[in-house]
Amino acid sequence: METKKSRKADLESKRSTFFLIGIVVALGISLVAFEWTTKPIRAESLGMIQSLAVEEEIIPITREKEIKPPPPPPPPKVIEVLNIVDDDIEIEDELVIEDTEADDETIIDVQPVIEAAEEEEEDMNQIFLIVEEPAEFPGGTRALYNFISNAVRYPVIAQENGIQGRVYVKFVVNEEGKVSDGEITRGVDASLDKEALRVINSLPKFKPGKQRGKPVKVYYNAQIIFQLQ
Repeated sequence: METKKSRKADLESKRSTFFLIGIVVALGISLVAFEWTTKPIRAESLGMIQSLAVEEEIIPITREKEIKPPPPPPPPKVIEVLNIVDDDIEIEDELVIEDTEADDETIIDVQPVIEAAEEEEEDMNQIFLIVEEPAEFPGGTRALYNFISNAVRYPVIAQENGIQGRVYVKFVVNEEGKVSDGEITRGVDASLDKEALRVINSLPKFKPGKQRGKPVKVYYNAQIIFQLQ
């Protein structure tokens, strides 16, 4: 015998609908729970803060007692001894005062006056830093640096490594104007320093420096700029 149910009483057909509704409700409750915020309860009082008076500790200022040096000893007393001599006693060491007044017959012995010799000649090996007439390159300083710029050959190893900078050199211009004793006072690289000395040693004659009208040895400073284009 078959069981008969009315379509209104048959819930199996609405099972999927109820399932979807349940899922939607569960998701809605979850969202509401995540979005729910609660306001913090305002604290009426955090208690009373009681200030305690802290006594400041006063550090006494101490100072070392000055120790006075002992007074210097008194100077020795000078006792004058007076020897009283009778008038009739002869004094051996009697002071004789000679008359120094000159008259026409007085012969004056005049010692020959030796004139002070002039200052000794300055050592020829002395090298001056500052002179009255400094050494000068023919044509002046501009001509000197034009000569240096034309004579410099930039070392290949320095070009490959990108080395550049200023090399400061010092050399001596002797009495004849010749350049000698070149040295590096502040270098950049061994290859650049070597090239700078080569150029300095190849400089032509200078006009020599003079001190008191005489040619002397004098130091001369120069700088060579190595710059890559």
